[in-house]
Amino acid sequence: MHHRALFRVSWLSVLLLFPMLVSSARGDVLQVAVASNFTAVMKGLVPHFEEHSGHRVKLSFGSSGKIYAQIRNGAPFQVFLSADQDKPIALEQAGLSVAGSRFTYAIGALVLWSSHADFIDPSLTRLRSGNFNKLAFANPKVAPYGSAALEVLQALGLRDSTERQWVQGENIAQTYQFVASGNADLGFVALSQVMDKGHIAQGSSWVVPTELYSPIRQDAVLLQSAANSKAALSLLQYLRSEEARTIIHQYGYQTE
Repeated sequence: MHHRALFRVSWLSVLLLFPMLVSSARGDVLQVAVASNFTAVMKGLVPHFEEHSGHRVKLSFGSSGKIYAQIRNGAPFQVFLSADQDKPIALEQAGLSVAGSRFTYAIGALVLWSSHADFIDPSLTRLRSGNFNKLAFANPKVAPYGSAALEVLQALGLRDSTERQWVQGENIAQTYQFVASGNADLGFVALSQVMDKGHIAQGSSWVVPTELYSPIRQDAVLLQSAANSKAALSLLQYLRSEEARTIIHQYGYQTE
């Protein structure tokens, strides 16, 4: 009877430990917050990372400003990929991220895009003439690509003349939808949103010269909740790998 009791206790212990063993074998689940402009790229990167690391990644997308506010309010993210440097720096200064973990994972590019073919020419005739229904760009208060769009309009001397036709997206993803649906004839979006295998897939476009706006340096940061997470460190390391950089470049970004 004594041996049978021990046998039962032993198997009970194994059964109780089994979920933990399975979880360990499958790796950790990472909560990663990502700026909307990097949506397509991150969806391309994650399967490669999961396959090689054994970890799983749960992605949340939004404007950098909103994600920043969520982190300040205790959102359970472990890694943040911002569309700028300011918000990761602010998190670092507030002690909400791991000191020394911040780095630039991509340098973004801005494009003036229309879903209509032959709508945009190199001289920007329609933009200059006002012969379009709406001009979309992301809210500059929360989205770095929106701030860049305003810089471009100012540099071109078109800020005042186009203002009555502006429509602002909550983030760059919504801005893209405004243009893709035709609700806005023109829009400043991330080059990555309209790239497919190294080429702009449809419509017409003007890739904005980089001298017309401040560099869009996009920083990643490890949050304090993941200070001891090997999975989170592994993801950040992967983002700096040659494999990841090759994929990032295919979407029109540059890397350091």
